[in-house]
Parts: sequence; structure tokens; C-alpha cells
Amino acid sequence: MIKLKKLLHENTISENLKYHIRNGINLQESVFRYGSKAHFDLINEARKLLQKGHEFDSYSKNLLDTDLGTMGLYEGVEVPLDFPMLTEAEYQGRKVDLNKPKRGGSAKYYVYVKDPKSGNIRKIAFGAKGGGGKLAVKIKDPKASKAFADRHNCDTKKDRTKAGYWSCNLPRYAKQLGLGSNMNKFW
Repeated sequence: MIKLKKLLHENTISENLKYHIRNGINLQESVFRYGSKAHFDLINEARKLLQKGHEFDSYSKNLLDTDLGTMGLYEGVEVPLDFPMLTEAEYQGRKVDLNKPKRGGSAKYYVYVKDPKSGNIRKIAFGAKGGGGKLAVKIKDPKASKAFADRHNCDTKKDRTKAGYWSCNLPRYAKQLGLGSNMNKFW
């Protein structure tokens, strides 16, 4: 692997990427607003360097292995891929946030999602209600976290309408659920 610091004195990379390299800021903690054009440009530039054999930290590499920053067409509209877009919807007569997990409900956590097949808003409950002892969330323990991801095949969970997807992606929402800081794990 080629060290990124060697590129700091060349004109082949943007000042934005140089800033991140100089200050040791991984791409998941970008100084740009998440989802902005500058953020996507930074991700795409880094992805090209990764493909050329440059070395990135594991957090940045995991981010670059996704489609974040690339665009696709959905019903004739250009939309960002691998970018959760939070919107409001109505569920049983009240306004709710989509794709934003919360504590409580019939299980330990719940989230509202839009079912792409029916177009309806669904409430997905996930996590063991008791959640103590062996069922406690152990996202800060790398060994336990890896065992959970392997046991539940987290790298294959893509369906947001299933509890398994949200359980596997719990580290991404750790801060808003009061579990510590976000870990942004990508399986």
C-alpha cells in the first residue's frame, strides 16, 4: 500500500483531502456537512486513490467500500446511493421520522420505514426487550461485535424493512440511542 502522506506535496489531490490527511481526520468524520457536494467529492476522490493502491485507515476504507458519493436514477430523479435520507411520514395519523431508530416500543428499539413494495409506513421493532446480561448491546467490544456480525450475517442484510438490518446497523445510530458515540460500522 502507498502512504497518503507522500501525496501532501503534490498537486494531484485536492486541498480538502490534504487537510484531512494532514490533520489525521478519517473520512467518516469529514469536516464537510454529511451529504453535501463537497462531502461526496471528497469521498469519490479518496475512492479513486484507494483503487490506485493508497492506504487508508480502516474506518475510511470501510466507508469507501460502499457506494456513498455515487449517484443513481430513481423514478427519473438523480439520488445519492448509500445515503440515508431522513424524511417525515405519517403512521397511524401522526407524523414520524423515517429511518431514525428510537428506544422503546414492543422491543428494545423501533424505527419507522417506508416499505418499497407497498409504499406504506411500517414500524419495525428490534432488539431484545430485556436486553440485559448476555443480550446487552456490546458495540464497544470488538470481539463481541464481530461475533454478532458473523452470527447474524450482517454483511448480507440490505432490507430496511427487517429487524435484522437495523440490529446489524445499530452502531451507526449509537449516539442518538444513548449507546455512546456513533461507530459507523459497515459490514
